[in-house]
Amino acid sequence: MRPLLSLLALMSASAFAADLTFYVGTSGADSKGILRGTIDAETGKLSAPVVIADAKGPSYLALSNDGKVLYATAEVAGGGVAAYRLSPDGKATFLNAQDTKGKGATHVSVDRTGRFLFAANYGSGSVACLPLQADGSIGAATGFFQHEGAGPNKARQSGPHAHGIYPDAANRFVYVPDLGTDDVFIYRFDAAKGALTPNEPKSGRVAPGSGPRHLAFHPQGGFAYVCNEMLMTVSVFAVDAQTGAMKEVQVLPTLPEGASAKGASTAEVFCLPSAKALYVSNRGHNSLAVYSVGADGKLTLIQHVLDVPAVPRGFGLSEDGRWLVCAGQKSGTLNAYRVDPATGKLTDTRQSVAAGSACCIVFAR
Repeated sequence: MRPLLSLLALMSASAFAADLTFYVGTSGADSKGILRGTIDAETGKLSAPVVIADAKGPSYLALSNDGKVLYATAEVAGGGVAAYRLSPDGKATFLNAQDTKGKGATHVSVDRTGRFLFAANYGSGSVACLPLQADGSIGAATGFFQHEGAGPNKARQSGPHAHGIYPDAANRFVYVPDLGTDDVFIYRFDAAKGALTPNEPKSGRVAPGSGPRHLAFHPQGGFAYVCNEMLMTVSVFAVDAQTGAMKEVQVLPTLPEGASAKGASTAEVFCLPSAKALYVSNRGHNSLAVYSVGADGKLTLIQHVLDVPAVPRGFGLSEDGRWLVCAGQKSGTLNAYRVDPATGKLTDTRQSVAAGSACCIVFAR
C-alpha cells in the first residue's frame, strides 16, 4: 500500500504544480473586487476566477516580494492603496488602506527590498512612497512629489497625469510615465529613508502628444520600453544605470499598417523574462502587438494578435514565460495565449472565461 500511496501523492503534487495562480484586478460597472484564477501550465486551460476580496477600485495590483501580500489601488479618500494578506487556501484578508496624498491612484509597485510601496496618482499627477510594515500592512507616506507641466492635447493633457511607477533593478531610480506632460519622470530613491528626489536629468521625453502610460525594463538592463497611449506607439529608451538618464533610440507604431487609430489607445507593456519579445496591448483595436528584442535593445514587429478580449486594458506573463493571460475590460473575459519560447510569438488557445470588468493580471510567485 505504501508505494501506491506514495505514487498517488506524487501524482497529486504534480497535478497541483501544473496549475499556475494569477490575480485579476477589476474596475467598472461589473467589478466584483479582486479575483483569483488558475491556468493549467501544460494545456493553458483557465479556471473560472473567484472573488477573494470585495474591494472597490482595484484596477491595478502588485505582489509583495515574498508573494504573501497583495497590494491594490483603492478608492480611499479619492485615491489610495490597500493591502491584503493571502492565505494558502486562496483567500485574501484585508489588512489596511492608506492615503496616497493624491487623487486617482492608478498604479502600484513594490521596491526591490520589499520594504516600500510606490503609487502613481493619475488624477492629481503625483507620486508617493509608502513604507510596508512587518505584517505587510501599509504605513503613512514617507515620500511624495507633485508633477508639473502639460502637453499639447488640451482635452487630455491640461495637467500632469502620472500613470505608472517602476523601480529599476538596482533600486536606485524610480521611473514614472506621465501621460499629461509627455515625460517619463526619473527619481532617485533612498531606500533607507523611503525618500524620492527628482533626478538630473529630470525625465526622458517622448514626442509631444504621445501620452506615455506604462513601462517595462529589459530583463538584462540597459533599456526601457514605454507604451504611448495617445499616439499608439512604443518608445525604446537606452538607460544609463549610473545617472538614470534616458535616451530615446527608437519609436514604432503598435497598430498594423493602415489600421485606423480612431477610438484606440495602448494600455499595457511587458517584456518576456527571456528578453526575446515585448508585448503591447491596443484597446479599441483589440489586439496585441508582438516585437522581437534585438541585442541592441531595439524592436522588430513580428506579430499582431487580433480579436483579443475587448478593451485589453491589461495582461500578465507567467514567470516561466510560457503563458500570457489577457484581460478584456469591456468584454469581461480572460483569454490564454501560449508563448513560443524560441520567438515569443503567441498562439490563441481559443478559450474564454468570464471576469467582469477585468483590467489587470498578476501571476502569483
